[in-house]
Amino acid sequence: MLIAITLFDRFAPLDAVGPYQVLTALPGAEIILVAERTGGIPDSSGSLTLQADAAFADVPHPDVILVPGGRGQAEQMGPGPLQDWLLAADETSTWTTSVCTGALILAGAGLLTGREATTYWLAHDELARLGAKPRSERYVFDGKYATAAGVSAGIDLALALSARIAGDEEAQRIQLAIEYDPQPPHNAGSPDTAPAGIVAGLRAASRFAR
Repeated sequence: MLIAITLFDRFAPLDAVGPYQVLTALPGAEIILVAERTGGIPDSSGSLTLQADAAFADVPHPDVILVPGGRGQAEQMGPGPLQDWLLAADETSTWTTSVCTGALILAGAGLLTGREATTYWLAHDELARLGAKPRSERYVFDGKYATAAGVSAGIDLALALSARIAGDEEAQRIQLAIEYDPQPPHNAGSPDTAPAGIVAGLRAASRFAR
């Protein structure tokens, strides 16, 4: 089972690495980091670089596609190498997935039109504008398309996807192996529970603010 995790300049690192940590434990999984070019791809902070193993042309038919989000997402919305590859690879993929604003890239390619999906909480209106039906869920499956909410939700999606691929027991084994038992010190991980002032501040500073 070939799993292709796409990279692009200024991607969000946990969007890619969180699911990688889960999916690499699936029996028979081969994960490849793929980008327009091979070599180092800088994350959104510019201080972390991941190595793309292959160019898009080298991986035409992955079984699973995973598209992260990040500050560089906006540059991936129009016609270009990622969109061209995504449309072609999706024709034969078993699963096409995204984390955070990676859903906007899928939606921009027309893959989520009329489908239920989720993304980063501040980008729900943009997701709707692109033709999807946003849901405020940690992750959403609609047919072969699976989308995760912001950044850390990619781990949840990867575990849910693992269950669909290899069964609940295997997904539970992976969850225990990585000791994924989140107990954050504050109940502020959702706009529904975070202090109103913090929500307002992030909303005002968001690149999705209109």
